[in-house]
Amino acid sequence: MPHDVIMPALGMAQDTGLIVSWLKQQGDAVKTGDALMEVETDKAVMEVEALADGFLVDVRAAAGDNVPVGQVIAVIAKTADATVATSKETTPEVTADQLAQVSDGQSIIMPALGMAQDTGLIVAWHKKPGDSVLADDVLLEVETDKSTMEVPAGHDGYIAALLAEAGQDVPVGDVIAVISADKPEAPVQRKAASSKANTAPVAKAIVPKTSTPAKAAPPPVPASGGKILASPKARRLALEQGLDLSRLEASGHPQPYHVSDLAVLRALPMVATGAQQIHMTDQQICAVVPTSGSVDFLAQMLDEGGIAIAATTLWSSFAAAALRDATQTDASVIVELSSLSGPVIFLADPDHARLSKQPETIEDAAPTLALRDISSSSITSMRLNTRNVPTLTIGSDGNSYKISLDFTAAQLSETEAIGLITGFAARMDDPLHHLL
Repeated sequence: MPHDVIMPALGMAQDTGLIVSWLKQQGDAVKTGDALMEVETDKAVMEVEALADGFLVDVRAAAGDNVPVGQVIAVIAKTADATVATSKETTPEVTADQLAQVSDGQSIIMPALGMAQDTGLIVAWHKKPGDSVLADDVLLEVETDKSTMEVPAGHDGYIAALLAEAGQDVPVGDVIAVISADKPEAPVQRKAASSKANTAPVAKAIVPKTSTPAKAAPPPVPASGGKILASPKARRLALEQGLDLSRLEASGHPQPYHVSDLAVLRALPMVATGAQQIHMTDQQICAVVPTSGSVDFLAQMLDEGGIAIAATTLWSSFAAAALRDATQTDASVIVELSSLSGPVIFLADPDHARLSKQPETIEDAAPTLALRDISSSSITSMRLNTRNVPTLTIGSDGNSYKISLDFTAAQLSETEAIGLITGFAARMDDPLHHLL
């Protein structure tokens, strides 16, 4: 399927972008991450990367052109000679007739808050139609691929229209609000034409603000027409881990999907494909991750920094951090570390210690979590009597770590257990990303 290349918004107040030069030409092969062109912002010239593999075709803007944010400027297709039908422009879909219902004013577009972002998920509006705003006031919160960010209004005036709702995934460049200089007589609130519903937008008068309690944001609704609504980060992680978001839709899990929903997807009764494969039984969850992530990281630390770190030190730190994230606890975490032949030691808060230093060991401690290393033996996994604390066991077949978590319902809820092992597996798979 062809991928549209749009003019991104590289600055908060940017509504157009000046193409300085194309770094790839019509018909060139491109890979995800290749620099396609240089775009001038208000502060610097920045490279814009390809978001898909293929061939650059249907180039619609030349160097020197000033292009509106969100407009399609090229297409990445499967073949160099592909005939691409005129794609739908991602310029604002709100019609002039619809906007005529509100006072003239400044159109506020969905900004691109990350280089790879082509849509933005509106988490919450901080202003209502008819409210007065200053340029620095927070207008809304938008979820990016890394976090939720506050977006300022950018203009002084009044909210004349809100054209999208909390929970909607809106293409970058679409008009989502209008700010007028004068207080509007009949401010409007409706869905943007690009929203997840296929119904036409309907305007409604806004009653002046009273002392009635604020209403909660509307609950997420399933997408129509088979479209999957998900945050950019959830889409990226699902792609990297070989997870199919349509399985969440088929199971009836409500949209839009966020990173936390990936744990639900992994727990569905079918083994996921990709780097992390997970299945679940009554009291044990198992995961498989490549050994290369941890092995390469430890080798890099030794070669480049002269820092020798034991694999079990790294794993203990990751296990404690994953348990904190899964259970949302600030209490001390005591990890009981054992192997098939070595002594049992107790580590106090290993995730709070520097990896270059041996974490603090304590005597006769009551552990919070047990970590059992059998990776140097021919045993790849084992299931013994359930301990009085959750137990992570790490085996290896040479190319992959076989991780199992044994637990009881009294120790961890199902959601906490899934969060613990998926968090631990993710850290094992890419140590540097989680340490940074």
